[in-house]
Amino acid sequence: MLGLDHVLFAVDDLAQAARWFEERRGLASVPGGSHAGWGTANRIVPLGGAYLELIAVEDVQAAAACPFGRRPLGWAVRTQELDAVARRLGLAVVPGGRTRPDGSVIRWRLAGVEQAVADAALPFFIEWEPGATLPGDAVVEHPDGPSQVAKLVVEADRGQLEHWLGPHALPLEVRPGKGGVVSVIVERMPSGAAA
Repeated sequence: MLGLDHVLFAVDDLAQAARWFEERRGLASVPGGSHAGWGTANRIVPLGGAYLELIAVEDVQAAAACPFGRRPLGWAVRTQELDAVARRLGLAVVPGGRTRPDGSVIRWRLAGVEQAVADAALPFFIEWEPGATLPGDAVVEHPDGPSQVAKLVVEADRGQLEHWLGPHALPLEVRPGKGGVVSVIVERMPSGAAA
């Protein structure tokens, strides 16, 4: 079954974007790290398993050489059956990874990045390495408690998106159009709820 993994926000300056998200939206972030070979780095805004990824280019040449680096925005859905999803849609599976600030490396596999780059309405698929601590599960302190994604509003061709996703229970509101993610509705988690 699919789950919402993350929504990417391309920013020019990670520190400045982190301050804006915290001051204007009350959403704290943690350092993410650098994406080897992609020319990008990120910060993570954890949201109860899902997360917002603030992403910036740190190496212009490397970013220009890969699809993800050229257009670092969009959204991703998590699956534990990436090979089956890739077979169903005729997609290639590619490895990825990121070095965290503590020097550890987190790894994943992706499918559908090229298609998501070409059509903002489509997410790409991600499968995290077994046992990985997911970025959306990071703990950040906030006086009002942790937050979660209540709904993702997406402009898309509903039939095309449903075919792309297959069976799911994602918190989506689909509107006609091709604009991709229009908004992310975030709410505070009920008191006592685990992130």
